[in-house]
Amino acid sequence: MAFDALFQPIEIGNLTIRNRVVSTAHAEVHATDGGMTTERYVKYYEEKAKGGCGLCICGGSSPVSIDSPQPWWSSVNLTTDRIIPHFQNLSEAVHRHGGKIMIQITHMGRRSRWDGFDWPALLSPSGIREPVHRSTCKTIEEEDIWRIVNDFAQAARRVKEGGLDGIELSCVHQHLIDQFWSPRVNKRTDEWGGTFEGRMRFGMEVLKAVRAEVGDDFVVGMRICGDEFHPDGLTHEDMKQIAAYYDATGQVDFFGVVGSGCDTHDTLANVIPNMSYPPEPFLHLAAGIKEVVNTPVIHAQNIKDPNQAERILEGGYVDLVGMTRAHIADPHLIAKIKMGQVDRIKQCVGANYCIDRQYQGLDVLCIQNAATSREYMGLPHQIEPTEGPHRRVVVVGGGPGGMEAARVAAERGHTVTLFEAQEQLGGQITLAAKAPQRDQIAGITRWYQLELSRLGIDLRLGTRADEAIINDLRPDIVVLATGGTPFLSQNPGWGADDGLVVSSWDILSGAVAPGKNVLIFDAICEFAGVSVADYLAEKGAQVEIVTDDIKPGSAVGGTTFPTYYRSLYEKEVIMTSDLSMPTVYREGESLVAVLENEYTGAQEERVVDQIVVENGLRPDEALYYALKPQSRNRGQLDLEALYAIKPQPWLSEEGEGFLLFRLGDCTAPRNTHAAIYDALRICKDF
Repeated sequence: MAFDALFQPIEIGNLTIRNRVVSTAHAEVHATDGGMTTERYVKYYEEKAKGGCGLCICGGSSPVSIDSPQPWWSSVNLTTDRIIPHFQNLSEAVHRHGGKIMIQITHMGRRSRWDGFDWPALLSPSGIREPVHRSTCKTIEEEDIWRIVNDFAQAARRVKEGGLDGIELSCVHQHLIDQFWSPRVNKRTDEWGGTFEGRMRFGMEVLKAVRAEVGDDFVVGMRICGDEFHPDGLTHEDMKQIAAYYDATGQVDFFGVVGSGCDTHDTLANVIPNMSYPPEPFLHLAAGIKEVVNTPVIHAQNIKDPNQAERILEGGYVDLVGMTRAHIADPHLIAKIKMGQVDRIKQCVGANYCIDRQYQGLDVLCIQNAATSREYMGLPHQIEPTEGPHRRVVVVGGGPGGMEAARVAAERGHTVTLFEAQEQLGGQITLAAKAPQRDQIAGITRWYQLELSRLGIDLRLGTRADEAIINDLRPDIVVLATGGTPFLSQNPGWGADDGLVVSSWDILSGAVAPGKNVLIFDAICEFAGVSVADYLAEKGAQVEIVTDDIKPGSAVGGTTFPTYYRSLYEKEVIMTSDLSMPTVYREGESLVAVLENEYTGAQEERVVDQIVVENGLRPDEALYYALKPQSRNRGQLDLEALYAIKPQPWLSEEGEGFLLFRLGDCTAPRNTHAAIYDALRICKDF
């Protein structure tokens, strides 16, 4: 009863949705075999339906025309009847568990790339270049317009014949329909521009053609922006007028509303708000649209918590809540709410690992749930108890990999002891959470703490495990997740042994006090460098961040680096690229960083009172090499079994001594997801 509003059914057109929770459209980068919804795609959505999600809208940005390139992000290909039997598999799988499934259909117009696959000439209403993709395009012709209108109708037909429950027309994110709407893109003076009705005409013709093809009983919705956030773009009042205009036709069954356009790097970060944003930052825009339409309104931006979702619905702001990244983190969240297990939900922390991968053309994965998107490989979301022998498992290291290893082994029914040298769990997550824009990442650790407590794991904090301590426990399996240490010794010229430089760990942990005039040399360009720059600037330091890469934070994802840049520019952090740092020396009370241009070899110097180096990690391998001779597998993994998600062969063999496995950064420094993935695929078969 605490979530009564969340579990109220709702009618969308002639369709009954079992609850008010939606997984909204996003590009999964899972459609293979020429853009078909094959097994991986089906299993990904089946898991959400199995977990209780009311409505899944799949296939973000699925193109209806061959000149709207599909292969760049492995999206669903709606241009061919080949998709129909694949849709039938998808719809049957979701319907089997009581869920409903729709797909977002679109033409990207100028918002794509032209330099690959069929090398298309991209289109826009007035031939204006798109900033994010830097794509030039031609001005769309009348013949193109009517061809694409028909393509929308044929795509809708294929969706209906495939058994899906509806379509969502993408009129958001500066796709072709809303490119016609926006005065910053549509400069036409013919019947497809100029007046309000002229700018609305293309979308109206698409809607009419789709309805003529699929009839009145098939659900057709529109996803729109609440405000483009451009001085020359569509305002909130403009969007209310547009929504009311299409709603008045009686041909739109629902509106999905998101805040912000996304045709610039800065606005792109708004569309999928990361952990630096407050909860539901653009709810007011969706509520404004709801005031002027008569059909259900869906809103999905930074809604991650069931209490938050319930409050939004009870307040009548919208009719359905999109919890998309929440379902990527935990596809069973609805089932857990129903069972009174809210504290067991693996809540999204807003790391945006999922969407940032998508913008690189990589498959959508979750930073903390390695089973998501790998359901087709047999990686489980729910760990089943072993039917084999019960073992004593020792895990060393309480970072994400070690916590996952301990959790999975305990779920299997084994007796687990977890050692962590620090007084708290978390490892590098604890350090990352010290940074101003990264505090919510500590949610990963909080979930594991609850799970490890529930499972009754023997947790030994503040204890540095050594060979003797481990042997005293007579383990059957030892899992090492001891991480690494900052790699400051790579360049002797930095003078790390003489204390000339410190690491980002030193600063974020509080081991070293912030300087007043600080140079950060970042050779990695991921989160740590920009995070420590933000942290130091917030503490009042004058900061310059220098890299030999193309820009600071170049490896931070597309929805995340803009939020760092906003903060760093506001705090007057100097950002310098193309300079390496071959040497550092002391001069009186000051430190001098010698910087060298990567391309000319010209040198320059900075006189500062503190130099911070971010150069990644070196694996902490000492305990591994001490234990390796005693282990009967010599610490080795069968890589073919590992990559095929099959049990390690040594688990079924008898012999003297324990099995030894290492994972995460103590093998090779990678990231949080890699450590958790290692732990799950190794330990699920213990």
